[in-house]
Amino acid sequence: MQGNVLSVLVDNHAGVLARISSLFGRRGFNIDSLSVSATNDPNLSRITIVVSGGGAELEQIISQTEKLIETRAVFLVEPSMGVQRELLLLKVAANESNRASLREIAGIYKAKIIDLSPNSMIFELTGEPEKIDAFLQMFANYAILELCRTGITALQRGEPTYQLKERLLP
Repeated sequence: MQGNVLSVLVDNHAGVLARISSLFGRRGFNIDSLSVSATNDPNLSRITIVVSGGGAELEQIISQTEKLIETRAVFLVEPSMGVQRELLLLKVAANESNRASLREIAGIYKAKIIDLSPNSMIFELTGEPEKIDAFLQMFANYAILELCRTGITALQRGEPTYQLKERLLP
């Protein structure tokens, strides 16, 4: 189940992520996924937040996020109007008897084997969250040793449809 994907462009300086995430927490919104990165503008960072819920509550949290001094733009990235990706690193117990079947699963999903040890394999897979979920389902009968998901990152297709607020900080 995927929630609403918000893209928040903020001034790139210390403490901004803490302010944004604490605002969500104070308003009772659970953050399902959080991804932060620099943008092509060194003065801006993009925070991609996935939250459950919607309606008036979602509109309220967007409005309150827009009011923060460091926030330059906030918008919903609709699945049909954007591109969403996630990265998975998955470590699975492997031995001579199951390596071939693990390679076969990786091949079907176009996952990369990035580490091969005597007792384990590490896979890397990038794709839509549904693809990551389906890949993980294929490993239900294998011993998953560790896994790490980055969370969703997203961009709208085409030209940007938002306006950046004027910078309020010097």
